[in-house]
Amino acid sequence: MHATSTVHATSDHTETALNPAPIESDRRSFARTFTDLKTGFANHELWAHLGWQDIKQRYRRSVIGPFWITIATGVMALGLGILYSALFHMKIETFLPYITTGFIVWNFILACITEGAETFIANEGMIKQMPAPLTVYVLRTVWRQVLMLAHNLIIYVIVLLVSIGTLGSPYHMSEDNSGPLHPGLGFGMLLVIPGFILLVVSGVWVSLLFGIISTRFRDIPQVINSLVQLVFYMTPIVWSPDVLGERGRSIGHTAVQFNPLYHYVQVVRGPLLGQQVDWWSWVIVVALTGLGWGIALLVMKNYRSRVSYWV
Repeated sequence: MHATSTVHATSDHTETALNPAPIESDRRSFARTFTDLKTGFANHELWAHLGWQDIKQRYRRSVIGPFWITIATGVMALGLGILYSALFHMKIETFLPYITTGFIVWNFILACITEGAETFIANEGMIKQMPAPLTVYVLRTVWRQVLMLAHNLIIYVIVLLVSIGTLGSPYHMSEDNSGPLHPGLGFGMLLVIPGFILLVVSGVWVSLLFGIISTRFRDIPQVINSLVQLVFYMTPIVWSPDVLGERGRSIGHTAVQFNPLYHYVQVVRGPLLGQQVDWWSWVIVVALTGLGWGIALLVMKNYRSRVSYWV
């Protein structure tokens, strides 16, 4: 009996050695996902340098360099501001700052969506050659948009200096003083800080989520480009609910409340123009930011390791 037991024990050990238990991979774990995020944010010198180099490369050998961004946005805002203020019977001294800030914020959102969707595709060479966290490429894209937004803020400062006499006190946007009365510039301008932070934080998860999906399905960037053109006309950028009649204001107000991009624009544009931002706009932006990050982290957890193969 003793000999038999020894044979069985030896046989069991041999079988275990020949067929070891499978080791579970931790590639699809939140621990690896958060490590990627932490390491990516820690490498701020890398993505900040790459983002700045992108702008320098784009305007290489140009006399005024990235200030072409400012000129292009300023000309567009000035032309449309003069045109639409006449068509909608708006005061140019209030409507021009409105459309200028709207364009500045919208261009940031648009770039985070469209360029964010191609962030990994555009960095294919670096992803295959340099072992860096995926977050580095996302932060590179978003940081580039922050720098471009900073250049465009020069237009806002110029327009603000011209219109400070009107925006510094309560004002109506329409020529006949119809519509809501806006409180004017004051300490409420400080709310632009949390609004801008939420905008940038959302830009990161948008670029991360759409970037991973677009790497797998290359038709997604084209679909996104088509949809954002439609959403632009549905978002009060070149028009304002203030210009609509009583019935139109009611319909327009209801329509924009279901447009999430309107709330992202308003939490930044409102404080810059001395307008009251509805509390539910802040709630919607915070909720969408949290929800978006939750989805982005889940997608990153499951597909982060596949991006290098998909590109």
